Amino acid sequence: MEKSDNPERETRILQAAAQLFAHYGFDKTTVSDIAREAGVSKGAIYLHFASKEELLEALMMRETQRYAESWLRLLEDDPAGGTIGAMYKNSLYALNENPFMSAMFRQDSRVLGNYLRKPDNLFQRARAAQAESERLVFVRMMQAAGAVRTDIQPEVVAHIMDILAFGLAGMDGLLPDQPRPDVGELIEGIALMMDAALTPAGADPAAGKAVVRQIADRTRQQMGLASQAEKEKET
Repeated sequence: MEKSDNPERETRILQAAAQLFAHYGFDKTTVSDIAREAGVSKGAIYLHFASKEELLEALMMRETQRYAESWLRLLEDDPAGGTIGAMYKNSLYALNENPFMSAMFRQDSRVLGNYLRKPDNLFQRARAAQAESERLVFVRMMQAAGAVRTDIQPEVVAHIMDILAFGLAGMDGLLPDQPRPDVGELIEGIALMMDAALTPAGADPAAGKAVVRQIADRTRQQMGLASQAEKEKET
């Protein structure tokens, strides 16, 4: 079936799916639920997406791009946006304001459900296409730009960054029920500690921002290529 060229309706479908998947989970959300939330017929969903799984993957790609654009915008607006602490801080702010992207980051089984067990899912394809993690590439580029100290192995820095991000995103169910610092205060605290530990004296924030722009451009290109490949598979 030829796909519908109705971007406004497709956006409404994706927005409805994001809300329902984040709230009820992929497994418990039906195509009828999404159609009702989006204000369209069930048949209209299939004019854009062949299955609920295809809709989820399109949503995941859209939210990844939205997250990247939000991160870049926050960085550009941040006077200290070229330090590793500021980059990390703004990536966490961008993640925190997008519940579905946060679930993707954690690969949350409550939200993504049985899709995580699907052979050749989007996460598996992304890992197979990467010779090394994006965060490791980022740290190496920051070191080459003089924005991160070079006396610590980039693999160590990248792994510590992963630990901090996953810890912030996934610790709610692990700690006793007691008062906790505000999320914004935690993010700011992590950024201060990262800059104190990893930013060399005299580092140029502009050089760090240039690294982020390079990564953003590459991400846009990869997303465009992935989207084109999906379209070619359908024809």
